[in-house]
Amino acid sequence: MADAQDKKIDAATGTALKGHEWDGIAELDTPLPRWWLWTFYATIVFAVGYVIAYPAIPMLTDYTRGMLGWSSRGALDKELAAREAQVAPLHKVIAERAITDLPGRPRLMQAAVEGGRAAFKVHCVQCHGSGAAGARGYPNLNDDDWLWGGDLATIEKTITDGVRNPDHDATRQSMMPAFGRDQLLTAAQVDDVVAHVRVISHQDKASPAAQRGAQLFADNCAVCHGADGKGNRTLGAPNLTDGIWLYGGDADTIRQTVWNSRQGVMPRWDDKLDKATIRMLAAYVHSLGGGEATTAAAETADDVAR
Repeated sequence: MADAQDKKIDAATGTALKGHEWDGIAELDTPLPRWWLWTFYATIVFAVGYVIAYPAIPMLTDYTRGMLGWSSRGALDKELAAREAQVAPLHKVIAERAITDLPGRPRLMQAAVEGGRAAFKVHCVQCHGSGAAGARGYPNLNDDDWLWGGDLATIEKTITDGVRNPDHDATRQSMMPAFGRDQLLTAAQVDDVVAHVRVISHQDKASPAAQRGAQLFADNCAVCHGADGKGNRTLGAPNLTDGIWLYGGDADTIRQTVWNSRQGVMPRWDDKLDKATIRMLAAYVHSLGGGEATTAAAETADDVAR
C-alpha cells in the first residue's frame, strides 16, 4: 500500500509512473489492453499447435514432419495428379489422332494450341525465347521462314526427332562442309562466295568478286542451296535470298559460316515428352504466324517411324 501511495503521478495524464527515468524521460505505468494480452496468448497456443501438427523445426539432416503428415511437396503432387487426371482424356484424343486432323476440329485444335503454349514456356523458351522470336543461332518461330518445313506434320517431326542428334537415326540431319577450315576452298575463294551470297540476298551490288563467287557457288553450294540460292527443305538448307538469317547476314558472319560451317543442335523430344505434348507443341508453333497448310506429301512422325 505504501508503494502505491508513494508512486508519482504524471500530471498530464493522471497515470502513475514506473519510478525510473532516463535523461528526464519517465515511463507511465499503463497496463497492456486485455484484448492484446489474450491475442498474444492465442498466438503462443497457435504456434505450439502448428509445430506439433505441421513440419516446422529444421534439424541437421531432416526436419520435424508434424503429426498431420502434410507437406507442400505432397500438396503440389496431389494438385498435379488431379490436373493430370483432368486433362488425360484430352491428351488421349490428341495422341491417338493424326496431327493433320486437328485443323478440321477447331475446338480440339484450340485446346492443343493452349496446351502447347504452356509446354513451350517450360521446355522451349530457353532457346527460342518467351515470345518464340529466337536469337542468334536459334530460329524465330513467328516468321514464315522454315529450314525443314512449316506444316503441322513437319513441325511435329522436327520436335520429335530433333536436329543433329548423334544418338538418334531419325534425327534431322544437314551437314554443311567447312569450306575454309577443311581447305575445300582458299581464303580468296571463300571471300568470292561471300560476295555472291551478299548479291543474291540483295545486300550488295554485283562485282567481279561476286561474279567469280557465282561459279564457285554453282560448283560447291548449289547442290544443297539450289542454283538460285533459295534453299532445299529436304536437306535443311536455308534460303539465302530472303534476308532472314539464323546467325547473321553481314559479310563477316557469312564468311565464318562458309569457312567453319554451322552445326547447331536441337534436342529430340520423343524421349522426354509424350506424344500428346509434342503434338500440342507443334500446334502452338504452327499457330504463331508462320505455320503452313499441311501438304499431302508431308510425313508425320508415325509415318517416319513406320
